[in-house]
Amino acid sequence: MKSICILSGTDRPGSMALRIAKYIQPHYQEKGVQARIVSLEEFPIHEAAGGRYGKNLPEIEAFRNQVIDADGIVMIVPEYNGSFPGILKLFIDYLPFPEAFSKKPIAFIGEAAGAFGALRAVEQMQMVCSYRNAHVYPERVFLQRVKKNFDEEQGIKDEKVAELLHNQIRGFLEFISQVSEYESV
Repeated sequence: MKSICILSGTDRPGSMALRIAKYIQPHYQEKGVQARIVSLEEFPIHEAAGGRYGKNLPEIEAFRNQVIDADGIVMIVPEYNGSFPGILKLFIDYLPFPEAFSKKPIAFIGEAAGAFGALRAVEQMQMVCSYRNAHVYPERVFLQRVKKNFDEEQGIKDEKVAELLHNQIRGFLEFISQVSEYESV
């Protein structure tokens, strides 16, 4: 069974990113995928305080392994100040380099209060993941004016964006299979 990590890319309590993660999780599960939500609200930042790179950090290792061990990652990236949240960068900085994302399929969902749905933040995160040798899934989804256009019960109110999300879910699972087949050759 394939496993997906749905990474909520912020530590903000009650974030829209986490709400979106909870919304898409059953859509992956319906397709026979083990879909685990990992929220950066739970990142053990106290272990990272003071720049403890290269040290034995068991809480960070246990946290990051939930992401590393998945067959694919869906990153929900909110836009903060024209970029992605600092906690997301800190999390990535504490992943093993370069192997953590190497050849890992990653899909992106951007969400923002503004009109562009975190386009800039997602593009910046794609650069980081590409640098780390990830296989970036090209069909991104952008949820603009997210508080108006997303509801936990109803989901995405814009039919076109909802269709894009469902296409991404289906396509990303096919992409993971293709990457897996390619890498096993």
